[in-house]
Amino acid sequence: MLRRVQLVAVGLVLLVAALTTGTQFLYFLVYLGALVLIGAWLLTRLGLSGLEAGFGVDRPQAQVGELVRAWYTLRNRSRLPKLWLEVHSPSTLPDPIPGRALSLGSRATRSWFVDVPLTRRGHYRIDPMAIRTGDPFGLFTASAAVGSGTVLVVYPAVEPLPAWKLPPALIEGSDAHAARTQHSTPLITGVRPYVTGDAFNRIHWKSSARQMELQVKEFDLEQTADLWLFLDLDRTVHSGTEDEATIETGVRACASIAAKAAASNRSVGFEAAGTRRFVVTSDRGPRQQQKVLHLLAAVQPDGHVPLQELLVDGLARLRRGMTAVVVTPSLDRSWVTPLASLRRRGIGCAVCIVDPLAHADRSRALDGEAPLDAEERTLMAADLQALRHALAEHELSPHVLLPVTPLATQIVTRSARVGVPAR
Repeated sequence: MLRRVQLVAVGLVLLVAALTTGTQFLYFLVYLGALVLIGAWLLTRLGLSGLEAGFGVDRPQAQVGELVRAWYTLRNRSRLPKLWLEVHSPSTLPDPIPGRALSLGSRATRSWFVDVPLTRRGHYRIDPMAIRTGDPFGLFTASAAVGSGTVLVVYPAVEPLPAWKLPPALIEGSDAHAARTQHSTPLITGVRPYVTGDAFNRIHWKSSARQMELQVKEFDLEQTADLWLFLDLDRTVHSGTEDEATIETGVRACASIAAKAAASNRSVGFEAAGTRRFVVTSDRGPRQQQKVLHLLAAVQPDGHVPLQELLVDGLARLRRGMTAVVVTPSLDRSWVTPLASLRRRGIGCAVCIVDPLAHADRSRALDGEAPLDAEERTLMAADLQALRHALAEHELSPHVLLPVTPLATQIVTRSARVGVPAR
């Protein structure tokens, strides 16, 4: 815009000078400037005519650490070449989707792919593809948006926990059994040919029609022990920034534990309290795991509900035989009391303490800030030790989680009886 104003001002000055002096050369400059201005406008106006474009991403969900592939297609239906096109897709991703500047010949087509690394969980908006063109002098520009926007959900990374065994419940049927059972349960594992004595209500008629002989359903023993995850989102207890924040380690722990439970065919429930309360009712299967991951992709430490209140509120959803897993950076010992009450009701417990001191130290070191003063460090270390002693009184040995450290080396079962109430 400024360049056009400057050109018009220069043209007016030349026109006044030409009219005043009558110099032919000044008239020539005025005509030349007018032709350049009109030609630049026409070139820009025709720059997007006859142009077809398409853009998309290969999937709507992905996980941290993966690559999402975006594709672009441009097709020039016009006989006139497109000398300069700038193509990109605006988004809220931490790493922007790369664009490209190119030219298209007459009736030409260009397609290409770009891979974008996903470095942070969240729900991200990808806007429609933007195409911009202009004239060589930069006097005029024309732009257009193609398609509709989409949302990309980036789930937190899920890490395997091979050395951690889910705390068992105190009722039969709480462990996975590969042995077949004569009782009907929701866990159908397959079909087999009918033998004398099989109940007619176990016949699978569709399989029987395909196999041209009677087929009956087989069942596994049902797991009745549910797993409930409690994630502390109280903003007053979280520390650190970006990947070194306590919330990121806590989210990774919840995602990995939920995946472990889903692989063990346990029902999984989730509860947290941020600006609003999040409750995912207990269920099993890949769809339930996806629900939990979808929620974990968006949670932030923006709540005002302390962990003690969160656990008290969750008492009504827990019953004998369930397992409660608490993930928190809180060093306040007040939440140990409601946790102990769960154990007295026959509910298994496991605790993951996200070390706030270690996360604060690493964040400050990466940001170039001075470490915490000695008095504050000593106080936080003493609070952590006191919390561990308070949990030990109830036969709980917590997993203390450090930043940017594989969870498989931190969430480890120390004993087959850890986290299970004494009989």
